[in-house]
Amino acid sequence: MKRNDVLTQAAMWMNPENILPGERSQTRKTTCVQRHLYEMSRVDKSAQTDSTGFCQIEGKMGNAKSRSGQNACSQFLPEERAEIDRLFDALSSGKHSSNTPHRSFSLQALQSHIGEALPPEMVTRLYDGMQRVNLTGTAKGPSEGVSQEQFTVSMSHLLKGNSEEKSLIILKMISATEGPVKAREVLKFTEDLVGSVVHVLDHRQQLRGWTQKKAPGCPPRVQVLAAQLFSEMKLQEGEKLLGPQQLDCDCDRAMIEDWVFRTPHVAMFLSVVIHRGFLLLCSSLNLSALLPERLVDQGREFESILDVLSVIYLNSHLPREQRHRWHLLFSSELHGHSFAQLCGLITQRGPCVMLLEDHDGHVFGGFASCSWEVKPQFQGDDRCFLFSISPSMAVYTCTGYNDHYMYLNHRQQTIPNGLGMGGQHNYFGLWIDVDFGKGHSKAKPTCTTYNSPQLSAKENFRFEKLEVWAVGDPPESQLAKSKKSILDVDPEAQILLESCGRSCHSQGLREVPEDDE
Repeated sequence: MKRNDVLTQAAMWMNPENILPGERSQTRKTTCVQRHLYEMSRVDKSAQTDSTGFCQIEGKMGNAKSRSGQNACSQFLPEERAEIDRLFDALSSGKHSSNTPHRSFSLQALQSHIGEALPPEMVTRLYDGMQRVNLTGTAKGPSEGVSQEQFTVSMSHLLKGNSEEKSLIILKMISATEGPVKAREVLKFTEDLVGSVVHVLDHRQQLRGWTQKKAPGCPPRVQVLAAQLFSEMKLQEGEKLLGPQQLDCDCDRAMIEDWVFRTPHVAMFLSVVIHRGFLLLCSSLNLSALLPERLVDQGREFESILDVLSVIYLNSHLPREQRHRWHLLFSSELHGHSFAQLCGLITQRGPCVMLLEDHDGHVFGGFASCSWEVKPQFQGDDRCFLFSISPSMAVYTCTGYNDHYMYLNHRQQTIPNGLGMGGQHNYFGLWIDVDFGKGHSKAKPTCTTYNSPQLSAKENFRFEKLEVWAVGDPPESQLAKSKKSILDVDPEAQILLESCGRSCHSQGLREVPEDDE
């Protein structure tokens, strides 16, 4: 096997761009190796890449153009290429197709095809990005329409490309001029991208039970998530773009490429927009990895604190095997303001996400990686984390300073009664008191366990709304318990029935399930 083939294969297997945050925190060493191999695989390719970033070869201009299209086509399976060609045929053969000697399509043709599936500003951005693809590397103005090669190369870069290729299209979606763009332009692009994801999933009725919540008095969740993604942008010196004064900073191609590489939501959101907006290669998108199914027991519907974007953000930080389903365990709106009820409904139910909204509108919570147990000791492991949803989105993972991940205690006289995560007794990163509706979030300056700041508006807060969601499949102990009769689970219930003169008609007619080893 040639060196080029070896490196290409290494890039295919080791490209870490699709590793979501929940996996990156668990595989930091692996990711460093991936990045090194990935960069090696691009050495030879860069020698064939011109200043525009698109693949060129020596020889006539026509040959260069042909090679670019061939490279893009090679990224797709034959059936995928056929589907892309059929879409281009539909776009270029309608009444809105461009009147040029070569087949192409116009902005009007793309708008007509997509309809209301995507916001108009995102349709325009996508069209501009494709139209500005320069296949020859020579300076020229924008083409009159999008040619088949431009369309194929754009789809290849957006759906199959690495961070370098995706960043090239993103820059062309942002600006018509070559060179750096302003940070505020990147932020506006990010807001448009995040908004388009919610828009297209809502239009295609694929929100999987979640809704787009509009919290009064708070920044829209689109802007909150866009700000979080944008905050991952780093200047060349390694500093993050923090504060409005830096919105006028220049962002060059290297900065955009690094941002796309380290912020996998950008690539994922672009894929959703293309797959669901264009209805192209839809089978290639595993939507359950992005947005979990929402399960609420029949007849128990309610208005959740969560919306689709906050779920997408939190879900990406969970272990992969727990991202496909969220099942409501407890809601103060449905189950009342009772700490005893909370303990009864969330213990021994596997990993879960708990969150609340304080009286000042701050939304925050924590992920418990193990089943909750009522006991006076700390529990859990280093997969746990705390998070904030509003007024800003952030996830705070373990520092390794201590193992005070989870704490749940009830009906004890000498130690605190309540639910806590991080910190220490009477000084938790997040605390829900046994006196339901009260809590605290203490951090001066940060929580020792999770490095989180104060999550609530006030250190000692009050709340009305609290929710707990089990994530992933239920644990085996819960499945076994669900198969048992109440008489098997609670012997006192059987004694009570017998004392009332009630007979057990099923006695002797069924087998009592064996307890788990």
